[in-house]
Amino acid sequence: MTPLVVIPARMASTRLPGKPLVDIHGQPMIVHVWRRALKAAVGPVVVACAEKVIATAVQAVGGTAVLTRPDHLSGSDRVFEALQIIDSAGIYDVVVNVQGDLPTLESRLLTAALSALDEHPEIEIMTLVSPLKDSYAITNPNVVKAVVGFPKTADPGAIARVLYLSRATVPSGPGPLFHHVGLYAYRRAALSQFIAWPQSVLENRERLEPLRALEHGLYIAAVLIDSAPLGVDSPRDLAHVRHVLDSRQRRDNTEGP
Repeated sequence: MTPLVVIPARMASTRLPGKPLVDIHGQPMIVHVWRRALKAAVGPVVVACAEKVIATAVQAVGGTAVLTRPDHLSGSDRVFEALQIIDSAGIYDVVVNVQGDLPTLESRLLTAALSALDEHPEIEIMTLVSPLKDSYAITNPNVVKAVVGFPKTADPGAIARVLYLSRATVPSGPGPLFHHVGLYAYRRAALSQFIAWPQSVLENRERLEPLRALEHGLYIAAVLIDSAPLGVDSPRDLAHVRHVLDSRQRRDNTEGP
């Protein structure tokens, strides 16, 4: 496989306007995400920007940014436009869509998704899920839940087909719940199919773009990871991420090299 990592970013977040450029310890959030994706060393990393101000922030730290149309209806549409600009020759056969609001993303998670996709040629889109136990997150509609058939005994690294994604607490009944992480490794052909379809009924209802792929029968699977990176969807999330990263920085300074 020859992967390309693309991070879609736009300023018009409804819950946290200007989200890509919110400051986290002296750097815009989008720069934190870019650095973490770059650290994985799985391929080139490009930020697909809806606005020039985001591109300027990324380029200021030496990153690659592509300016895309501001009116895209989904992050994947923005990713595909950036792919066409960057790679019209079709060199990259896998595209990793990393959400731009995951400033605590661990680089190993990109490797996990790509390794699983490489090992399973029948899978068209690979994503990530983690066990969901926090009571606040379980009922929080900003935390997307994945319906996957992992048993309680499944270990990190296990793979299962994604049957549905929802903002509701699903599935019902006793058993584990799973948090869907906003990272997708698309085979290029699957991404091309996906963006050619109009938005679907369930996608619009849940406000979750992968449902378009599921409704059209694309094979989406998930790798089980031990814990999800912290996402930023609200001021509360931003405060929490700042606290966590500050604690990590103090710990690293104490431990030394």
